[in-house]
Amino acid sequence: MSMVKKSISVTDQQDGWIKAQIKTGHFGNESEVIRELIRERQIREQETPAEIEAIRAALIKGEKSGFSDQSVDEIWEDTRQRHRSKHV
Repeated sequence: MSMVKKSISVTDQQDGWIKAQIKTGHFGNESEVIRELIRERQIREQETPAEIEAIRAALIKGEKSGFSDQSVDEIWEDTRQRHRSKHV
């Protein structure tokens, strides 16, 4: 795939974040960081409006359901059991 050279401007805060990403070792240079961000956005834009709406609806349902007295482990176990029962 051919490359096109671009010149961009970022804020000092964004520059620091980009440099921190490189420092973690996940990226070799600034271009890799920017290309990854573009790829992620492209993938996100491929999601259909129906998928996005389903996610929003699930989040709203979860917020309206209130707090739980269950522990995190109990919630996970309930979720696993519901998942198993749907896929039996």
